[in-house]
Amino acid sequence: MLIREAAAGDWPRIWPFWHRIAAGETYTWDPDTDEEAARALWMAPAKRVYVAEDDSGAIVGSAFVTPNYGGPAARIANAGFMVDPDRAGRGVGRALAEHILASAEAEGYRGMVFNAVVETNPAVRLWTSLGFTIVGTIPEAYEHPRFGSVGLHVMYRAL
Repeated sequence: MLIREAAAGDWPRIWPFWHRIAAGETYTWDPDTDEEAARALWMAPAKRVYVAEDDSGAIVGSAFVTPNYGGPAARIANAGFMVDPDRAGRGVGRALAEHILASAEAEGYRGMVFNAVVETNPAVRLWTSLGFTIVGTIPEAYEHPRFGSVGLHVMYRAL
């Protein structure tokens, strides 16, 4: 698997799984987000965006890193991750996460925070295995399509 910085021309290969995931059970973005708005969210200039390609050159996941705060707190990063659901369970998410953590540290970030991790998201196990801790949970903040109201975790890891 190759992980590289995304180019503008990669968006058409990210959008199909971005749309599926945003309309699913793990992201807090509006499931009706159209492609133009989604591209602006994911590929914003302030974000460093990466893609993971399999051996055939297919994009199987994408992630970004960006400052979570501004000013004196700008050394705390935020990140977002999406793996093509058809490629789940093959190590793409872990590879992207390890790459993003190393990149964020190399860029001078001191820590990384995830602001809204749906507590039923299977990736919670991945994040805790990579050293993230749940620093708080906002109860019943997410209307899950199968489980009803569930909490959103705030997770943090020092770099």
